[in-house]
Amino acid sequence: MKTLKDLKERLAAVGYVTDDAMAVALDLAMRLGRPLLLEGPAGVGKTEVAKALAALLGTRLIRLQCYEGLDASAAIYEWNYQRQLLAIKAHEHSGLSADAVEEHVFSDAFLMKRPLLEAISQEVRPVLLIDEIDRADTEFEAYLLEILSDFQVTVPELGTIAARSIPYVILTSNSTRELSDALRRRCLYTYVEFPDASKELAILASRLPGIDGRIAGQIVRFVQALRTEELEKVPGIAEMLDWAAALAGLDIKSLDGDVDAVQRTLICLLKTERDLKAVTPEVTARLAGKAA
Repeated sequence: MKTLKDLKERLAAVGYVTDDAMAVALDLAMRLGRPLLLEGPAGVGKTEVAKALAALLGTRLIRLQCYEGLDASAAIYEWNYQRQLLAIKAHEHSGLSADAVEEHVFSDAFLMKRPLLEAISQEVRPVLLIDEIDRADTEFEAYLLEILSDFQVTVPELGTIAARSIPYVILTSNSTRELSDALRRRCLYTYVEFPDASKELAILASRLPGIDGRIAGQIVRFVQALRTEELEKVPGIAEMLDWAAALAGLDIKSLDGDVDAVQRTLICLLKTERDLKAVTPEVTARLAGKAA
């Protein structure tokens, strides 16, 4: 990118509103070929960064969703055992030696590429999103080090598979556990916070361009205030956008006009029973009054 302004404009063109800090992080990650680790609370738009980057570059997005118990067979590769068994049975009377049959069934045709191997097998550089790495076990991070250091995968039956192209790598973490120093050293790092009111309003205008400016401002002010309440799950940007779409669909022009109607739409923002009970009509009326 020629300038940060150019990068921000191109990101905005694909629907992602960013600030200078994120633009710098993305620019350096692309220039240096380093993975970018995005850490911050759930709902701040970390995953959207990878989607926006793939759209901006016009390349494929490959996503690895992490979870507890994730291992190499789910993240890197595994063999298609059913096809291998069928192939072995089909060659029982072919006259091929056992070594020849083994070489055949342990070939690329029977290799099932999972996201990490798939990413380094592309001819055109993809964006590799390793989402919520903090949900994976600490042992799994060791699987990543070979790829993030050398961008290659070792398959015992085939040897080392080097990357055809080096993917753009983005990792996200919700800080549910501390990541290893070894993983952090291999990444550029940015902490992503909830946007301020002006940025969130810009995001809303970008995603729902037809929304009335008055209700858009009220929505953002309401959600910003709601995040300061004692909630189990703070509503993120995606929830804010869902709520805005719901209000627009119901033709609600002002939050303080029909508090009961607004109250019924809070299922877009609040995602636990405790939070739904905590945000009473009185709380909604108070927040709506301030937002208006």
